[in-house]
Amino acid sequence: MFTGIIAEQGEVLAVERDGDTSATVRLRAPGTTEGLALGGSIAVNGVCLTATDIDGKEFSVDVMGETLVRSTIGELAPGDAVNLERCVPAGGRLDGHVVQGHVDGVGVLLEREPQGNWERLRFGVPGNLARYIAEKGSIAIDGVSLTVTAVSAAAEQEPWFEVGLIPTTLAETGLGTKTTGSRVNLEVDVLAKYTERLLSFRTDGTGAAGTETGETVAAVPGGAR
Repeated sequence: MFTGIIAEQGEVLAVERDGDTSATVRLRAPGTTEGLALGGSIAVNGVCLTATDIDGKEFSVDVMGETLVRSTIGELAPGDAVNLERCVPAGGRLDGHVVQGHVDGVGVLLEREPQGNWERLRFGVPGNLARYIAEKGSIAIDGVSLTVTAVSAAAEQEPWFEVGLIPTTLAETGLGTKTTGSRVNLEVDVLAKYTERLLSFRTDGTGAAGTETGETVAAVPGGAR
């Protein structure tokens, strides 16, 4: 689990692609590799990945096809900067919000506007994710935990949401240099997804759960087998 508090910006050194099925990414990150063990979890631009090779201040991660489809990891190139966060230790501070590193989709930066010493950013969001994003709720953008400050109306055909970035976030994460049209990884609040999933199942009045199509299944004493 992560908190969405970026510890370091790493540099992509190499990307080896095997078509659309997998990739290996090599990164340089002096702070992140300190104390990192093989098999350790790192959020790279919000994507939970596993360290498969560590050599001094560099490490590698393997990326499967599902991740390439769902995120921007497959778009990385040597020289790119990425947001990095190590997994939170048990008993550690939850300074952001609960971030799993399971990216739900990709958004696009539509607008950014200075507001004194902070900036307002508006992102376009895939229609299937818009219902999970609520004003004053939490969202992870490229792994950065942020508070949603505004959302589009439910009836709008091209949904969007806005966040505000303080100077620290602008300076210490990749969001400070994103330009209009840039693509970003989005992870919505996991509580919203689980709530929807639970509500999609109905009961027949006896406690037997129905399917998502409204059909019911027979109750089994002692629970389903």
